[in-house]
Amino acid sequence: QVQVLESGGGLVRPGGLLRLSCAASGFTLKLWPVNWYRQSPGKEREFIGNISSGGGVIKYGDSVKGRFFIYRNNDKNTATLELNSMKPDDTGVYYCKAAEVWGQGALVTVSS
Repeated sequence: QVQVLESGGGLVRPGGLLRLSCAASGFTLKLWPVNWYRQSPGKEREFIGNISSGGGVIKYGDSVKGRFFIYRNNDKNTATLELNSMKPDDTGVYYCKAAEVWGQGALVTVSS
């Protein structure tokens, strides 16, 4: 079965850091670009960024540039979204997508 799985969500204080991981089963993640999105309460799903299969090309959405970073470890077939200097507005469900397969989402809550 083809699946994408996010992990690493949780509660973090404003200004804090969190790392979300994306892994795949049923296909080889390292062969595919990986995209990250989030859906915050009351808002539409928002593009966070993506990384090419080789990791050499990375793009970010305007709202997270300079704070969030995407990288991958193709030896481990994983991709990571690193969230820095977090704000309450970063609260939401974060999704990984690869090979047109969406993960189930990881809930991130930024609150003091």
